[in-house]
Formats: sequence, C-alpha cells, structure tokens
Amino acid sequence: MTNNVADHHPGNSVAEGNHEGDFGCSMVELRNFMELRSAEAVARLNDSYGGVQNVCKRLKTSPVEGLSGNPTDLEKRRQVFGQNFIPPKKAKTFLQLVWEALQDVTLIILEIAAIISLGLSFYHPPGGDNELCGQSSGGVEDEGEAQAGWIEGAAILFSVIIVVLVTAFNDWSKEKQFRGLQSRIEQEQKFTVIRKGQVIQIPVAEIVVGDIAQIKYGDLLPADGILIQGNDLKIDESSLTGESDHVKKSMDKDPMLLSGTHVMEGSGRMVVTAVGINSQTGIIFTLLGAGEGDEEKKVKKAKTQDGVALEIQPLKSQEGVENEEKEKKKVKVPKKEKSVLQGKLTRLAVQIGKAGLLMSAITVIILVLYFVIDTFGVQKRPWLAECTPIYIQYFVKFFIIGVTVLVVAVPEGLPLAVTISLAYSVKKMMKDNNLVRHLDACETMGNATAICSDKTGTLTMNRMTVVQAYVGDTHYRQIPDPEAILPKILDLIVHGVAINSAYTSKILPPEKEGGLPRQVGNKTECALLGFVLDLKQDYQAVRNEVPEEKLYKVYTFNSVRKSMSTVLRSSGGGFRMYSKGASEIILRKCTKILDKNGEPRVFKVKDRDEMVKKVIEPMACHGLRTICLAFRDFPADAEPDWDSENEILSDLTCIAVVGIEDPVRPEVPDAILKCQRAGITVRMVTGDNINTARAIATKCGILLPGEDFLCLEGKEFNRLIRNEKGEVEQEQLDKIWPKLRVLARSSPTDKHTLVKGIIDSTVGDQRQVVAVTGDGTNDGPALKKADVGFAMGIAGTDVAKEASDIILTDDNFTSIVKAVMWGRNVYDSISKFLQFQLTVNVVAVIVAFTGACITQDSPLKAVQMLWVNLIMDTFASLALATEPPSESLLLRKPYGRNKPLISRTMMKNILGHAVYQLTIIFTLLFAGEKFFDIDSGRNAPLHSPPTEHYTIVFNTFVMMQLFNEINARKIHGERNVFEAIYRNPIFCTVVLGTFAAQIIIVEFGGKPFSCSGLTLSQWFWCIFIGVGELLWGQLICTVPTSHLKFLKEAGHGITKEEIPEEELPEDVDEIDHAEMELRRGQILWFRGLNRIQTQMDVVYTFQTGASSLQGALRRQPSIVSQHHDVKNVSSPTHVALSSVNSTPTTSAVAAAAASPPAGNQSGECVP
Repeated sequence: MTNNVADHHPGNSVAEGNHEGDFGCSMVELRNFMELRSAEAVARLNDSYGGVQNVCKRLKTSPVEGLSGNPTDLEKRRQVFGQNFIPPKKAKTFLQLVWEALQDVTLIILEIAAIISLGLSFYHPPGGDNELCGQSSGGVEDEGEAQAGWIEGAAILFSVIIVVLVTAFNDWSKEKQFRGLQSRIEQEQKFTVIRKGQVIQIPVAEIVVGDIAQIKYGDLLPADGILIQGNDLKIDESSLTGESDHVKKSMDKDPMLLSGTHVMEGSGRMVVTAVGINSQTGIIFTLLGAGEGDEEKKVKKAKTQDGVALEIQPLKSQEGVENEEKEKKKVKVPKKEKSVLQGKLTRLAVQIGKAGLLMSAITVIILVLYFVIDTFGVQKRPWLAECTPIYIQYFVKFFIIGVTVLVVAVPEGLPLAVTISLAYSVKKMMKDNNLVRHLDACETMGNATAICSDKTGTLTMNRMTVVQAYVGDTHYRQIPDPEAILPKILDLIVHGVAINSAYTSKILPPEKEGGLPRQVGNKTECALLGFVLDLKQDYQAVRNEVPEEKLYKVYTFNSVRKSMSTVLRSSGGGFRMYSKGASEIILRKCTKILDKNGEPRVFKVKDRDEMVKKVIEPMACHGLRTICLAFRDFPADAEPDWDSENEILSDLTCIAVVGIEDPVRPEVPDAILKCQRAGITVRMVTGDNINTARAIATKCGILLPGEDFLCLEGKEFNRLIRNEKGEVEQEQLDKIWPKLRVLARSSPTDKHTLVKGIIDSTVGDQRQVVAVTGDGTNDGPALKKADVGFAMGIAGTDVAKEASDIILTDDNFTSIVKAVMWGRNVYDSISKFLQFQLTVNVVAVIVAFTGACITQDSPLKAVQMLWVNLIMDTFASLALATEPPSESLLLRKPYGRNKPLISRTMMKNILGHAVYQLTIIFTLLFAGEKFFDIDSGRNAPLHSPPTEHYTIVFNTFVMMQLFNEINARKIHGERNVFEAIYRNPIFCTVVLGTFAAQIIIVEFGGKPFSCSGLTLSQWFWCIFIGVGELLWGQLICTVPTSHLKFLKEAGHGITKEEIPEEELPEDVDEIDHAEMELRRGQILWFRGLNRIQTQMDVVYTFQTGASSLQGALRRQPSIVSQHHDVKNVSSPTHVALSSVNSTPTTSAVAAAAASPPAGNQSGECVP
C-alpha cells in the first residue's frame, strides 16, 4: 500500500516543435475515461494506458517536474484539449429588460388609457359641435385647441417610455455590476500546480491538460485528473453523486479525481486530464445550459407520479469550480429566509397598493357619477347618439385621472431605492474589504445581534511564532539556544517538524529588506518551521533527503483528529512515525517522555497532570497555543494495521511541547467595543484550549473583568445541552447561550449547533440575527445556517467561500464592523426614501382625489403627476439611497425583526409635512387666483389651454417636494438636516438637476405638461413657499413624538401569530418560524423587485382566485415561475412537498416560500 511513485520519465514536457498536437490520447478518449469509477477505472488505466505514469508520458508531462510552462506548448494544449473555463450564460439584452419593464400592470393600464385618448382626439364625430352635447363643462374647444388634443395621450406614452428605459437601464447596470463582482471572485481563485519543478499558484482558468496539480485539505478541485501520489486522501463527491460519504482515493483502488468535488482530508498530486466543458462538471453544465426551454420541460417531467412537486436538486452545488459559471450560480442557500427588510417592504407595498387602488376607484366613480347626474339629471339633457364620442372622451379623461391617482399612490421608486442602495453599498463595501456574494446579506448585517467569530486569523493576526518551549525537562520562556539542547533531541525536533508537515508550508525570505519572513501555507506549521530556523537548523535539507514520495503513510490534520502523523520506513526495516497536535490530545497518547539526557522515561497519568498544571496551563494563560511533538518506532517484524488509527496513535514518546503566540490584531479590541456599543454580542468559537481562548478573549475585550460570562469547552457544552438520547434540547440551550462568550475546543458541529440554537431561540423579545465567520471546510454548515456567513478571503478554503454570503478579503474582524455599518445604512437609506416618498404620495393622492371631486378635474394633470412620480421617485431614490454611512450608526441598538419600517417619528414627519403641503395647495387652488390676480383655472372645459393658476399649483407642489427631500435626510428627528450634505455629491446633483428640469418644464413645457410660463415674482413665491418646508420641518421637530400616541407605525415584520394555519407545508419542523414570517410577501418580493405594483396584483390574484382582470393577466406567469423556482432551488437540507390538491398558484407560493427562489444571486428573482 505504498504511495511511492514509480520511476518517472526523465524527458520534460516541452512539446518538440515537429509534433503536431500528437499527444498520445485524444480529448474524447480522456473524457470517456474520466466517466469510469473505482475498480473499472483502475483496470482500464492499466490495460489501455499501462498505468498513470504512461498517461503522463502520453500527455508529455513529468509527474515530478510538471509542464515546462512554455507558452507555445500551453497554447497547443488549450487548442487540443480546451480551456479550463465554462462560458457563462448569456446576459439578458437591453431589449429583453425593456420588455420585462413593460410587463408592469400600472404601465399597461396607462398605455391603454393613452392610446384610447389619442384615438379619440383624432376622431371628430359628426355633430360634435351639437349644442346639446358638450356644454355641460363650459364650451367646446375652438379649432386650434382641437389640434392639441392628442398631446396629452402622447405625453403619457412618452413618460411611460422614459420610465421603462430608466427601469431597464437600472436592471442592466445591476446585472453588469454583478458580473463584474463575479469575475472578481473568479480571478481571485488560484490553484497550486508544479511547472518546471517549481510549485506555483496560477488562476484556475490557466490550468491545462497535463498540468501536475497539488491538492490538499479544503481544496475545491478545478479540473478532472488522475491521482499520481496521495496521502490519506478523502474526497466529498456529493456535489456530483449525491452520496454524502467521503470517498477514499488511492492509486490502487480509485485514482479518479473529479472537478467540483471537495478534498475533505489528506493531500496529494494529480495529473490533469480534462478541463472546462470536458470535465465532469463542465459536461453537466453544458447539459444544464442547453436551453432554458428544455430545462422547463425537464422540470415538468421531474414531478413524481402522484403529482407531488418535489424540489429537484440540480447539480449546482459545485459552482465555484470552473471559472465563469458563477453567473449561473443560483443562490444556493439552504433554508435561510430572505432578509428582514424585504419582508417588511413587501407588506408595506401591498398595503399602499390596496389603498391606492381604492382611492383611484373612488375617484373615477365620483367623477363619472357627478358628470352623469349633472348632465342628464340636473340639466335634463337627452343622451344623443351623435354625442356619444364626446361623452366617451370625458369618461376616458376621468379614467386617466383615476389611473394617475393609482400611479402616484404606488411607490415604484421603492424597489429602485432598495436596488440602488444595495448595489451602491456592495460597490463601496469592496473598498472596505467585504466582497458581498449575496446582495441581501449586506442589509441583514445591519440587523445582526450576535457575531460568532473564529479566533485564529480573524481576531488574531494569523502570524504564528513559537515563543516558549518545554524540552528535556526544562521550560524555556523564550527560544532556547541551540547549544542548550542535546543534538539527538534537536535532530528529532527538526525531523519531526520538517517531515510531519505539509510540504506546501514553507518560510520564504521577506519581500522587503528588514521585513518579516513570509509564511506560506498552514500558519501553525510555519511557526514550527520558524522554530527550527530559530534553532539554526535547516528544514529544507531534511525535506530534500526525504521527498514526499518516500512518505509511507500520512494521517493528515483534520478537525476530528486535531493531530497529524507521518510514517517513514526506517533503514532497519521498521517504521518511525512522527506526530504533532494539540498538547492535551497528544499527551494523552504518550507513555514516555524524553528527559534531559534525551532518554525516554515513563510518563504516567500523574506526570501528565503535573505537566499540564506546570507547563501547559501557564503557557495557555498567556494566550499561547500549545503543540506537542512526539514520535513512535514500530518494529520490523510485523507491519501494523495502518487503518486502526487508535492503535497506531498510542504509546508515543513526547519530544517537546511548544507554545505558539498569535498576537491579537491591534485594531480588534476597538472594533469589539464598537460592536458592544451597537448592541451586538461577540462570541468566540475556537478549536483552541480553554485557557488560551480565555486569555485572547480578555485581550480582545470579549470577556470583561467582573462580569459573569460563561467560557465552555465543547464537551461540557454538549453535556449541558443534550438529553440522554444525545439530542439537542432547545430549553437547555436557551439557558446557556445568552451568557456564553467563549466556546473552546469546539468541533464544527458545536459551532453549527450553537448558531442554530441561537437562531431558533425564542428567548428575548425578538429572534436573534446571527453572523458567523469561518475559514475551514468544516465551517460550511455553520456558515450556511447563519443569517450572514463571512468567509476568510486569505485563509479560507474554497468550500468555506462557497458557503458564505460575504468574503472578508483581509480576514479582519474590523471589516465585519464596517459591514454592520453599511447594513444599517441601507436600512436607514430606505427609511429616508420612504419618508420622502410617502409624503409625496399622500399629498398627491389627496390633491388629485379632492380636486377631482370638487372641480371635476385633477389640479395635477396626468403628465405632471407622472413627472412628480417618476422623476421624484427615480431621482430621489438615487439621492437618498446613496448617503454614505457615518460612525453614529453604530451608536444605536439593532432594529430587530419586528421594528416597523416607518417609526412614529417618521409618521409624524410624513403627516406633519403633508398637512403643510395640503394647506398650501388647497389655498392656492381655491384662492390662488385672487392672491396672484390671475384667471381661475377651475372648471376649465375639455382641451382648454393651460392656465397660470394651475401651473403655480404644480410648480409650488414640486418646490415643496424638493425642499422636503432635504428634510428627509434625517429620520430620527435630528435638527440639522444639512449635516454632511457635501459628502454626498449625488444628492446635491439630483436636487439641483430636478430644479433645473422644473424650470424648463414650466417655461417651455407648454401644452404637453399643461404649463404656461410664470413671471419672476410668481417664481419667487413658489420658491419661498418651498423653503417654508425647511422651517416647518424644524417646527415638527419640536413636537415630542411621545405625546402623539395616536400615530400608528407601519411596515412591521410578520409575527408568528399572524401566519395562517393552512399555509404551512407538511414539513413544518424543517422550516424556521422566521422563514414563515415571510411566507406571504416573499415570492412577490423576489419576482417583483423590478416593480411593486405587479406584486400587489399577484397578491390580489392569490386572494380572489384569479377572478379579476389582473388575475387573468398574472396567472400564467405565476405558474411558469413556479417551475423556475423549482428549477433554481438547490436546497440540500430537505425537500418541500406542495400537496396535490393545492391550486397552481398556491403551490407556487409554497415552493417559493419553502426555499427562496434563487435569483441572479442578488436575491432578486427576475420573473
């Protein structure tokens, strides 16, 4: 069972010029070969190729030296065997996005109204000037005006086009940004290969067939290959086969390594045989990408016979593999409910939408009734056939007014504000070393109440150095002098460290003169190698003497063993094993220890206890990590059974114990203090021993003197929270976690248990939002379970990065604090936007409604409403959503899941400003003509020219909005609304730009905008009234919110009590309650992020069973998108069943709610 590599062929891999791509095997041949498994593969390898060495020969590569790296050779390989790159799915074209934006229901209604209006304006019926028809509203228009009748319809259409273009452009730029982000993640992914005998790291895309790749614990394999040499290699192939058991790989049993699989333990080397679309993963991707249409068919087929729709788990879990396919990455989050904010927004939007629909319906009904009663009742006119078109024109006008009320009521700017705010934050967070992989993670972070952080590398610098040692019965407080240690002990230390560590770990000379030497590879091993160098010895010489091929057996480090051992064949025929690992684990296996003469003496339990007390605990209390080095010799007579680890790893002889220091990052204590001030509990979860952990936690400020916090070890923690059967009891856990601050010697499952326990806990008034950091392969489950998972960009394994939401590119805890700040900023930006938006909406709706009822004509015309609505919406969302965050955000507690989006203070502001604006507008509407001494604009006939009166009303309205936008910058009742306004250039640009546009519209807008030019004094009055908004804002601030008990809050999260029973799927226990919170709104949010009104109608459809017009419009897509959802979801944890008898629409709800439909990875699912 030796891992030694057979004689390798000496010629290097430079393809001689005269060979024309004549590698000894073709791409198809290799591709088919890679589809074989285990024994079958071994047989074929030996029969057809004569072993892996011959495969290397045929591919013109050397198993030891690797490729030459000659560019022409590499290029030729790319031509023959393809590149290691899977072409991404095509992005949506701009026109597709335009088409999607046009699907919006409100816009469709407006288009129809505009077209009817246009048609009628060109149609002049006979007898149109009949005395009896048109007089009812004060004189039919004269000829010149008749020509202008088409303008209103055209203007509405034009504004619809603008909205659509703006929306489509936003979606397009969002997608573009997203692709940029993805390609950045890809460029960062590197892999270790051997070229020209040098171990180098190259981007995954540059790997070619014939490369010799080094693989180790935690790697995600980037291409298919055949194992050349392996140590204790175990692979998780579940992403391809679905089998969760780890597969052992060895030369003689199963040498096939497949792309997209994870190395769970061990290390080794492989020769790459298939890359890109020819690798196993690539083949699957080409099948998946064969066309969206086919995919839908596949999904339909995949429904099981009894009509129960299963969530099919597509093979999408190996996404990080080849390069570009990350775009296709459907967000593969297992059971993680969508963000708090989106749940709240959806509910709010639906409420606003319903109110708007109601108001617009009432407006239309009142207008029609008034007209009919006035014309036919009061004036007793007969309905004449030739008058019908004129009456219809009136009705169309009323309908358009109704639609505009609806358009103004629904805040289309909202999804836009969310998108802009998130996209802007994500872009800026890049600078703060946060690479956000799932858009909504950055907003969830603002609500975080708990952070479970690793110790090594996150809180500490991950630059390990040995500072104390216990060798030969002596405890050295600093690095001992090499002379002080006996040569034979020294030799054991050097061999034990040099051989029994990954050969990829090394210490390189510093980059800059006088800098620290660079540590490459595993940092703990680097510390030990540094220790060898400090003892003036050379580890590289030992490694050259014993190359990796000569290692007989390697037990690599993993989180269960917490130790590593390497076996060598001794010259005398026996074996020697070197071990190293956590001191309390290795010392338990030691029966002897080397004394000061270098002779082994018996090491009893009481000796061990004494050593723990005298040596290990003092080291640990200084925050040092203790590592024990040991060895064992096996006699030559009988080979031991290498598979029974417990037998092998016993009866050891202890050589030395070293204390490794990993200093706390200087900026961490301050960052932790900020977190505590912001109401976030920081907990440390580490594999280190409890004393070390406690010492570091105290240095960081996680543990404060004089407070009764718990520090537990993993074992103790499990004993306290599990019942006799070994199941976790939530009640027990609830007693522990609120006080727990440090969990030491914890296994990955402990981390997952803790995170899940805190998330599921019902203690306290609201559900905890937990962020977790992780770097190891084993942290995957905890990272996925957490609300936000942070992976380490430098030390993190690919598996951890795959499972995470945010990657910390500098591995630093302070970056997490930045993420919290940005998250809170997103939340506040959206509240600011809402405060502004709702004031505009309330005022516009009331003005349009009362104006229409009293004067038969909305004071704000359809086109003006659209300008107010769209431009204010789109631009205001830009202005308010891009406010940069300030440190003051960290001075308040997290909002929590149930805090309403619109607080009492905001409600006070909204209503207060609405009162001011309405008072002004109604005063101008009913008394403005006397004040300005102009003609009244009320009761103007159909198609009459625009009046100065109504222009002043419109202009004043816009001016008040502009100044109120400045008020909206503060939502917590602060007085200084101009604070740091210059820090946000976008805001200033938008305000000034809108002002300029308004001047142009009023002075030159003419008939389309129903405006006539104003004099300078009228302009000054409008602006003066607008500035009044700022003063009025100060007045509102002085009214204490506490006195206004009657104010309601709006936009709550959903509480558990409100969830209707029948909507719960059968597997309730699998779904967190928090997920169910979002049950109703969730689908809507995802599919509808492009527009909110659509959602309103979807909800309406669900409620009324598609009886309404909109229902009919929306029903088709909701069934189709159910298949989308099923197709996109890859949820390894469980399968949600939606029952047979449910209607298609409800099962779509269930499917979407049971697992968030994966969107374009930003959490928005485009329908």
